[in-house]
Amino acid sequence: MTTLRTSRSGRAGQYVALLCYLVFLGFPFLWLISTAFKPPRELGSLHPTWIPNDPTLDNFRQAFDEQPLLQAAGNSLIAALSAALIAVVIATPMAYAMARNRNKLSAAATGWVVVSQAFPFVLVIIPLFLILKNLHLINTLFGLIMVYVVWSLPFALWMLVGYVRAVPRELEEAASVDGAGKLRTLVSVTAPLLAPGIVATALFAFITAWNEFFFALVLLKTPEKQTLPVVLTHFLGAEGVADLGPLAAAAFLATIPSLVIFAIIQKRITGGMLTGAVKS
Repeated sequence: MTTLRTSRSGRAGQYVALLCYLVFLGFPFLWLISTAFKPPRELGSLHPTWIPNDPTLDNFRQAFDEQPLLQAAGNSLIAALSAALIAVVIATPMAYAMARNRNKLSAAATGWVVVSQAFPFVLVIIPLFLILKNLHLINTLFGLIMVYVVWSLPFALWMLVGYVRAVPRELEEAASVDGAGKLRTLVSVTAPLLAPGIVATALFAFITAWNEFFFALVLLKTPEKQTLPVVLTHFLGAEGVADLGPLAAAAFLATIPSLVIFAIIQKRITGGMLTGAVKS
C-alpha cells in the first residue's frame, strides 16, 4: 500500500511539473495571440487583460499593408523545405555508415558533430560571407539554403545515427542472406524502419531554417529576397519603438506553419515508432 501511494504521489508530481512546463511554454504564445487582436487603445492600457475587450482584425490588415508578408513567407518556405530535404538526403546514408562501421573515421565524424554545435554564428559569418561572395551566392535563396543545410547537417546526422543503431542488425543480415546488396538493404529494409527518425529530423531542420534570422539578415539584401523573420524586424521604428499590434499579428501568422506541420506529422512519428518497435 505504501509503495502504491508513493507511486501515485510521484506520478502526480510528474503531472504537476508537466503542467508547469506547458504553462511556461504556452504563456508567450497566448499573450502573442491576445496582443494580435487588441486595438491600439488596449495595447497602451496600464491594466492589460488576457482577452481583448474590443477584438479587431485591423492589426492583421495593417501588417499586410505595411510589409510583403506573403512574399517573405514564400521565401522562408522555399528555403526551409529545401534545406530540410537536402539535409535528410545527405544525412541518411552518412548516418547509416557511421552507425554500422564504428572506426576512427566514425569517431572523428561524431567529434565533428559535437564540436560544430559549439561554434556561435558570429565566429563563422565573416568567412562564410566571403566564401559565398566568391561563389556569387550573396543575396540568393540558393546560397541561404546551402548555409542552412551545412548548419543543420551535424545535428541531423547525430539524430539519425541514433535511429540507425536502434534498427536490429539481424534484419539486415537476413536481407543479405536473401541476396540483397547494401544499397537495396538500406532502401528496402532499413529506410522504412527509419521513417519516424527521418520525419523527425526533417521537421527539426525545417523549423530551424524557418525561424533562422541571423544568416538571412546578413546574406539577403533586397526586400524581395528576404525571409519572414527578417521582415518582422521592419515593424520596429528607427528609434527601436515597435508597432506592437501589427508586429504581434505578423509574428502570430509566422508561427502557424510550424504548428500545423508538427500537428500533422506528430501522429505519423508516433505511429511509425510503434510500428518499428513491433517489427523489431
